[in-house]
Amino acid sequence: MTTHHAAARRRILEQGRERGLYSGAAWSLGDANGPYDRGWTGTRAHGGTPLDGTDLWDLASVTKPIVGLVVMALVERGVLGLDDTVGHHLGRYRDSPHAGRTVAQLLDHTSGLPGGVPLYRRHPTRESLLAALGTLERGTEPGTHVAYSSQGFILLGLIAEQAANRSLDALLADLVSAPVGLPDLCFRPGPERRARAVATEDCPWRGRTVTGEVHDENAVVLGGVAGHAGLFATVTDMERLARALLGGGPPLLAPDTLALMTAPRTDHLNLRRSLAWQGTDPHASPVGDTFGSASFGHTGFTGTSLWIDPEAGRYAILLANRVHPHRAERGFTPLRREFHDVPAGR
Repeated sequence: MTTHHAAARRRILEQGRERGLYSGAAWSLGDANGPYDRGWTGTRAHGGTPLDGTDLWDLASVTKPIVGLVVMALVERGVLGLDDTVGHHLGRYRDSPHAGRTVAQLLDHTSGLPGGVPLYRRHPTRESLLAALGTLERGTEPGTHVAYSSQGFILLGLIAEQAANRSLDALLADLVSAPVGLPDLCFRPGPERRARAVATEDCPWRGRTVTGEVHDENAVVLGGVAGHAGLFATVTDMERLARALLGGGPPLLAPDTLALMTAPRTDHLNLRRSLAWQGTDPHASPVGDTFGSASFGHTGFTGTSLWIDPEAGRYAILLANRVHPHRAERGFTPLRREFHDVPAGR
């Protein structure tokens, strides 16, 4: 029987759909033993197929910490070092303003690279976009300010590929999907997976509703495989990933490596960040006020989030298509906080 807290969470998400904030949402809350509250409501698109739990969601920037897991697995294997620089691995950027930025600075968003630059508008090919990336001016001095930067994670994806001499999607499959058992976690879904995909934006740039293709336009120009966006997953994939993180790291990373990855690094600066993860900022946390000070997670622009509270031994996953049919903020941010503020448990 559904109990009070689970019913409250479902009601919040059903009301969000009724208000037109998204066509559908899926969620899971649980601990190391598995979910204790999970479900879905709505449809894959407005007027479309009802969600059934096998639905494929565009994770948007939740891609970043998952790519971060790839980077940390390479660090653990000695293929990369956190103090390695952009210029050391990427010859094309050795004379760029980013040459001296380190892997660690890219991971914790203290590199000084600007964020959210719509390079795709003037650079419609992969080569021209990557060339333009090297000309971006530094916004702040490295190590002095947390400035969220998708461009930094584009560089991280390129660094991982160069250091390992393998494509990012192959590294993801071998270092994340295979060890944990995530059958649908992928870049560039094929036809079978696309048939289960949840719609995102009625995109003016593409002139159509985006379904089963990455929503982020810079990632589109890069071919759909990038360090900052592009991953798709089901709620089941995300549950298995969350349990591995709650379990201390294996089979993804050694416990010491995960502890290093998730330890706060920027508490002396404006926002709390670790290596590829968001922390619990002192105010305006995207997931409300019920997660402990050691918790970590990430949100995605499409309406996704994964949050881990290791001290409480619990996780929370929310997947929604809040950019469908358009990306304007319509009240999803406070709804996400309200959802996560419902007390843990059933």
